[in-house]
Amino acid sequence: MIQLTLLSRPGCHLCDEMRREVDALLGERPHEWNLVDVDSDADLASRYGDEIPVLFVNGRFFAKVRVPSLAARMRLLRAAAGEGEGRK
Repeated sequence: MIQLTLLSRPGCHLCDEMRREVDALLGERPHEWNLVDVDSDADLASRYGDEIPVLFVNGRFFAKVRVPSLAARMRLLRAAAGEGEGRK
């Protein structure tokens, strides 16, 4: 099971867009979302509040704001399979 954590906030259209893109990319691969309101934690809000969404794949940072390109999408598939790291 691929564990996806998305730091977001209610009403964030970029967050909704990233979630749709990742769902479409992963397709039938089993995955589970953990949605975290970035404003629910002062540390998260100070670190990421202006740069959401932030995506973690299997506990590792993958991307923030957008999954921008085909190359990034391929890295997502590799990261989900445990074969590599996300963008830093």
